[in-house]
Amino acid sequence: MAQLALLSVSDKTGLIELAHSLVAEFGFDLISSGGTAQALKAAGLPVTKVSDYTGSPEILGGRVKTLHPRVHGGILARRDVPEDVADLDAQKIRPIDLVVVNLYPFEQTIAKPNVSLTEAIEQIDIGGPAMIRASAKNHAHVTILCSATQYNDYLEELRQNNGTASPFFRQKAALKAFQHTANYDRAIAAYLEEQSVVSGQRSAELAGSLPETFKLVGTQLQALRYGENPHQPAAWYQTGAIATGWAAATKLQGKELSYNNLVDLEGARQIIAEFSDPSSDPAAAIVKHTNPCGAALGATLAEAYQKAFDADSTSAFGGIVALNRPIDADTAIALSKTFLECVVAPGCETDAATILSAKKNLRVLVLPDLTSGPKETVKAIAGGFLTQTSDDRAVDPTQWKVVTEKQPTDAQLEELLFAWKLCKHAKSNAIVVTRDRATLGVGAGQMNRVGSVKIALEQAGDRAQGAVLASDGFFPFDDSVRTAAAAGISTIVQPGGSLRDQDSINAANELGIVMVLTGLRHFLH
Repeated sequence: MAQLALLSVSDKTGLIELAHSLVAEFGFDLISSGGTAQALKAAGLPVTKVSDYTGSPEILGGRVKTLHPRVHGGILARRDVPEDVADLDAQKIRPIDLVVVNLYPFEQTIAKPNVSLTEAIEQIDIGGPAMIRASAKNHAHVTILCSATQYNDYLEELRQNNGTASPFFRQKAALKAFQHTANYDRAIAAYLEEQSVVSGQRSAELAGSLPETFKLVGTQLQALRYGENPHQPAAWYQTGAIATGWAAATKLQGKELSYNNLVDLEGARQIIAEFSDPSSDPAAAIVKHTNPCGAALGATLAEAYQKAFDADSTSAFGGIVALNRPIDADTAIALSKTFLECVVAPGCETDAATILSAKKNLRVLVLPDLTSGPKETVKAIAGGFLTQTSDDRAVDPTQWKVVTEKQPTDAQLEELLFAWKLCKHAKSNAIVVTRDRATLGVGAGQMNRVGSVKIALEQAGDRAQGAVLASDGFFPFDDSVRTAAAAGISTIVQPGGSLRDQDSINAANELGIVMVLTGLRHFLH
């Protein structure tokens, strides 16, 4: 008896070629449902509709097609168990040797703007996962293919094994099948956690909280040469069926991205996202080891980059650059003057791409949406992991409080806002000194805040005269305020919240410094 294949796919990529080879090369009989059967018939291939095979019509608008004993009996029967074979004979059920199924596009559907809960629910596949799981369970006798990427490998397997798939191939396919359905169920569960069954509103019990079960799954996008160090294996994973974020970026040129490149690129993206509003001036950020070593706004993109580079040209060597405008020729010329690891921007003009192509190892990426980042951050610890919502609350200077006798000018408030946005992205304890909307000094990752203040001021040097200083956390004592004043700092922005806030305020009043409290801290560990 000929082998029997059941084909029922939403994504019909490669379907006709696969089915033609199954019939022409290996003599398979085909059964299929719905649109898959129509596609096969239109291609001139012999196929029996599932409804004709089972004797039961598709019902409930197509919700029930393959949920039938003739289908699942044929899939689940163990060929080496006499009782199973007898049941097949008694019910006149043919054993099914190959199942080719992929699922309704649930993730693609919910990614559409303004999709309704009703639309999303109709894209939850029922019969498909049932067939996939049944086939994978019985992989000792059945091959399950759930992706078009498997079709050629399967046909080659048949060619090398006299028309049958090896036990190893079937087991490997079963593993992929269970991974596929697990990811599918996780996507549905994550979506429903964000929905309410009433009026499409987010449910009160979930609002403002993290889920009881946190679902994290990814598909390997690329094996990386190594991780932070050469002795650490590493890989890059994409979350979701639809490529977003860095998985959706276009690499125009350069070497393969490394683990450290991607970590730094994400840090640079987070910084430049602060200045990606259409009303924002051209902005550039240079990152080294996830910390900003230079960032600036300018009248042109080239000016913004040059100001960012001049802030700390030593650290900028080998850095990662993020820009909030498409790269133009003038900026490309400036970028080409030093060694950089990566440049990312929302676009790249043709002339600029030609100029940058001379730096063959420079990785140039285009990421049109620089603002869409993860909703949560995840950090592994022994025996589990920690998660938190991303620190993406919009800055609202109207909620800030001027606590000194001296009041800030409008220009100083604008500069404070610039410095505060950048301080958020330096490792705590973080201090950022800026002037003319450009960084002058950054102190990051120190064990005490005074140390960070000294590093930032030393880096700024004489340029600190009249500059502003931002601190990601409060000052526990007034020593940092006095150190800043001695270096010429005119204005300080910090969250406040220390029991000794008044000491710092008194020091600022004594020394003629403006101090503004934001009421919101930005630790970055």
